[in-house]
Amino acid sequence: QVVTVNPEFIMRAQDDAAFRQVLAEADMAIPDGQGLLWAARYLGRPLRQRVAGSDLAPALAGLAAQRGHRLFLLGAAPGVAERAAARLEQRYPGVQIVGTYAGSPAAAEEDAIVARIRDARPDFLLVAYGAPAQDLWIHRNQPRLQVPVAIGVGGTLDFIAGVRKRAPVWMQRLGLEWLFRLIKEPRRWRRMLALPRFAWRVLTSKRCEERNAS
Repeated sequence: QVVTVNPEFIMRAQDDAAFRQVLAEADMAIPDGQGLLWAARYLGRPLRQRVAGSDLAPALAGLAAQRGHRLFLLGAAPGVAERAAARLEQRYPGVQIVGTYAGSPAAAEEDAIVARIRDARPDFLLVAYGAPAQDLWIHRNQPRLQVPVAIGVGGTLDFIAGVRKRAPVWMQRLGLEWLFRLIKEPRRWRRMLALPRFAWRVLTSKRCEERNAS
């Protein structure tokens, strides 16, 4: 299981024990957010670079086209995974997308979805149910999925399908992708409160370390 961690994940995990367990037990955690790069530098444990889920999914499709790996796209609104698959197939000729399905993270659907994925035999499963639902879903079902790699990708399928527009490159480079999404989706403002809370947590953590060291 690969988790794409951002400041919202970190703050959610403070109060959500199940989600905290998923992050702790993931096989790989990648920093999807400039806030994590800043925090890591500030705390003296710098990370190499940001790896956004929205960049990772197309990169995996390109790699899959070259190496013959098989992809399954799960989640997003009905029809979005199919549109995303069509765009990826156009962009990366030869990529094998062996399944697309919207479904939901509801427990009642899990057996049917797991059976669908196992029948398709993908090498990579991209799950777009949004965090933390997608990551909890993967964690619950991974033992029986028989998929080598499963990744929660949030709104990535929407971006690939063209349903939602991603921030301009210059905003991405400046770490302002969160601001672009807030402008486009004002209802996210409550979630965005995690950013100042995260910054404050990092700052106070550093001060505590310094006091303890002295």
